Order: sequence, then C-alpha cells, then structure tokens
Amino acid sequence: MSETDLAADVVIVGAGHGGAQAGIALRQNGFAGTIMVVGREPELPYERPPLSKEYLARDKTFDRIMIRPEAFWADKAVTMLLGTEVTALDAAAHVATLSDGRSLKYGHMIWAAGGDPRKLTCEGADLAGVHAVRTRADVDRLMGELDAGASRAVVIGGGYIGLEAAAVLTKLDCHVTLLEALPRVLARVAGEALSAFYEADHRAHGVDLRTGVAVDCLVGEGGKVTGVKLVDGTVLPADLVIVGIGIIPCVEPLRAAGAEGANGVNVDAQCRTSLPDVYAIGDLAAHANAFADGAVIRLESVQNANDMATVAAKTICGVEAAYHAVPWFWSNQYDLKLQPVGLSTGHDTVVTRGDPATRSFSAIYLKAGKVIALDCVNMVKDYVQGRKLVEAGAVIAPEKLADASTPLKELAQ
Repeated sequence: MSETDLAADVVIVGAGHGGAQAGIALRQNGFAGTIMVVGREPELPYERPPLSKEYLARDKTFDRIMIRPEAFWADKAVTMLLGTEVTALDAAAHVATLSDGRSLKYGHMIWAAGGDPRKLTCEGADLAGVHAVRTRADVDRLMGELDAGASRAVVIGGGYIGLEAAAVLTKLDCHVTLLEALPRVLARVAGEALSAFYEADHRAHGVDLRTGVAVDCLVGEGGKVTGVKLVDGTVLPADLVIVGIGIIPCVEPLRAAGAEGANGVNVDAQCRTSLPDVYAIGDLAAHANAFADGAVIRLESVQNANDMATVAAKTICGVEAAYHAVPWFWSNQYDLKLQPVGLSTGHDTVVTRGDPATRSFSAIYLKAGKVIALDCVNMVKDYVQGRKLVEAGAVIAPEKLADASTPLKELAQ
C-alpha cells in the first residue's frame, strides 16, 4: 500500500448513534484491535432526535447533544476519520475506497451509514429555503433563516419529523402549514384515534394542518422558495419549506459490492450482510423482526441502531449474541411526550386507557388477543410496564387493559 493508504482491524462506516455505539461496544466487550470510524459530517457523533426538538428550539446547544466528549474517543483509542465517506468496496480484498481517493483496509466492517432524506421530485425542489432535518448543518441553515426573519413555514410530511418541527416552529412564532398526502398524520405508525388526537392538538396550537393533499410544485423568485403549489392550484406562501417524507438508506457501495437486499441491505440475527466480514446496522438494515411476525423490515430508531451495534460488536468479539429487541420510539410535541413501544402494524383491536381530554392516556394495540404495541401519551408508567406485555405477547382482556386504575404490571401476573 502507498503511504496515503489506511488500515484498521474494524472500520465503522457512519458516525451516528449506531456507529458510535459500535465503537463503544467493541471496547466494552474486550476488543483490543484498532478501530476507525468514517463519518461524512465534520462533527463527532451526536444525537439526532434533538435536531427536530430541543436543538431547533434552542433549548439545547450542540455540546449538550454530543454522544461522548472528544476526549472519550481518544481514551478508547477509537480513531475518527471525519468529513469523508466510503464510496466503493472490494469485499473480497477487504478494501474500501474513500471519497478523497484513499484506500482503507479492514478486517471487519460495520456499516452504519444511516440514510439520506428523501427529496421532493417536483419542480422547485432544489430552491434555496427548502430544508431537511437530518444533520446539524440542516438545522443550522434552518435556524439562520429564522434569525433572518422567516416567519411563514410549510412543512411537507406528517410523520414524527414533520410534526415535531411544526411544534417547534409554532413555539418560535412562525405561521406553520403542515401538509400530509395520506388521509391522516402518523398513518404508518399509529392508529386512527391517536392520529386524530395529534391533528386536533396541532390545530389548537395554530397549525394549518391539511391531510389528503398533494404538492404540485414549489415556486420561487431569484432562486429562493416563496410558496408551495398544491395540485388543486392553491399556492401557500412560504419563507421556508421543511420536507420530512422519509429517508433513502445509504447502501449503494454495499449493493454495488454484491450485498443482498431490496429495501436497504439484508442482515441475519447477528447483523451480518451477505458480504464476508461486513455487518450492517440501524436504519438501513433489513432484518426479520420477531415483533413484526418475522417480517423483514427496517426500523428507523435510536433503539434499533444501538441494539444492533451491540450485537455486531459482540459477534466480532466472539461473544454469542442475536438481535431480539422490542422496538421503542419517542416524540416530543408541545407538552406531549409520546412513547410508542412495539409495532402496531396489523392490529385488529385498539383499547384506549385513560381520557385523551386529560392529555394523558395510552392506546393499546392487540392482534388475535395479544398485546403487540402501545402508544403512551404522557403516561410513562404505562410505557415502562406495557413494554413487558409486548415482550411477553400477553393475552389480556380489553376491558382490563382499559381500566386505568389497575397498573399494567398487575395485569401481567
């Protein structure tokens, strides 16, 4: 190799939650070899969820969302190669090509590159003032426009990111219009009652929330967005636009090297891809999930990234491990803390526990009599105790679940 080439016993591609946890878990499990983390962004690993919440709201500065301080990585002998990315892979030779042209030899690789925000494909999608909420740089640009006087925002997408951003922008005295193409917000992750609750709450806070609407194009002047045109011809004025319509898994180098997978890249229970000594974790890893009846799915959550990272690290260290973790998420909007646990897809019964009018309640999802998921709104105890019901696949009568005076932990006995 030339003097510009690099090598490490384990190369971790991606410096997000999964990549950081992989490095930590390797050392925790006794790995003594060299570790290098390749990160596309210039920053050390930081938490992503606060970007659309506390960081955008300026309730937390960047130093408070870093996963570990800089000294930690030096102390653990984890080398950070930031501001670059892997562009190609020779799986047989165990060599990666970096965006700066250098080659990187690896013994094992953990691919934790996450995903890129899905972009609009309509005219005007590339205008200035159109934002994603995926990286610190994304949010810094957004905050810069707010500081410059932007006060009319259109948010496209009614998932967690869109709703969280809408809540923060409303707090910052923006006029917010939120557009969702499907008939309801959170349609892919929550039941109809919870969607209706959140729609009503956003409207009560002044958000012009519209469902079942489609965007025709974005309009602008001088290269800057000035509005969003709907298919019915309506033009919504906008100083800025936030697009939150999902991600595209960053797996092209893996796929080009022959890794199997249609939606992301396929992994087994130890997070191994079909490529030799290459693992994949987090948002991009398609895996058979026990809490989705064994269906092969991707999970976009910090929990999934961290748990998969630990499994991959243990496997590399020769410690027996397999991925089997209950999915959980969280979302902060206004004074509402939503804590989903489990996967509600395919449910046939929904039990409401508590009174939504009190802003503290849970929606419990059952399938064939089994508890498969909960959406807990300002109900931390239900979330903690309900998780055990999901893990056990507990069969409990709906009327008992609905009785909020009885703790869920008592029903599990």
